[in-house]
Parts: sequence; structure tokens; C-alpha cells
Amino acid sequence: MAEQVLQGHGQFMKKGKVFPSKIIVSGSTPVNDYFVEKDGQRFAGIHLLIDFWEAKNLTNRITVENALRDAAISANATAINLQLNQYSENGGVSGILVLAESHISIHTWPERSFAAIDIFMCGDCNPYDCTAVLKKAFEPGNTTLLERRRGLLP
Repeated sequence: MAEQVLQGHGQFMKKGKVFPSKIIVSGSTPVNDYFVEKDGQRFAGIHLLIDFWEAKNLTNRITVENALRDAAISANATAINLQLNQYSENGGVSGILVLAESHISIHTWPERSFAAIDIFMCGDCNPYDCTAVLKKAFEPGNTTLLERRRGLLP
């Protein structure tokens, strides 16, 4: 089966510009390999697990939305779809920004001044580029960050 590019109804954004979305269906045709090579290792991507304590703006849905989008732009990632949910008027916000390069997600607990953020990126995108944007948006007093290399090849 030859490679097909199908135009979808959605759109994706890169560096603040909107482009039509594309779905690539391939059979025997090779597709791009977006595994990362770093420090002599080959793996699917870098997954950052970030905890923000003593954080602010955790009930502000617009701040959360802008922070996720701006973080993706700062890493030169391609945003595909954003889904946010606020649990009550002054409640926590959960959201995920699906990227062509994977995702950025957040869950906030305003009653504990806490946010849990995951950033997983493959290819040329650097998830560490997102951290300054997120810190500026949520102003944490304390931050922990763990890195996991996903899909590490033997």
C-alpha cells in the first residue's frame, strides 16, 4: 500500500500559525523515525514529570490554556488538540495538549497549591524548553523534576 496523506477536518498550530491537519497512512512505505539519539542512546523521547508546589493561577483556565500553548511553542512543538476541564468555578483544572511530538498535560489541586505536569516529546523538540514558560505562568515556590527516557532501545 502506498503512503497516503489525508486532509483532516482539524487543524494544528506551529509557532502560532495554523495549518490543516494531516493523517499519514502507510503500508510498506517507510515513515519518518522520530526516535531521539542522545548520549549514545536511542529512545522514543524524553518524558518530564514536574511537580509545582506553592503554585499560583491553578484555577484560572485561561492561564492554564495559554501556558500549555506557549510551552509547546517554546519547544517548537506542533500542537494538534487541546482539551481542558475545570471541576468547579474555583476548582482545579486538568488539561492535555496533544502534540505531533506527543503531549503536555497538567492536573491542578488549588486547595494544595499543587500542579502535576507531564511533558513527553520526541524528535527535535526539547521538553526542557517548556519549563521556563510553565514556571512563569504558575510561579511555583518549589519544583521537582524527574526525567525518564521512554522507549530506550537496548
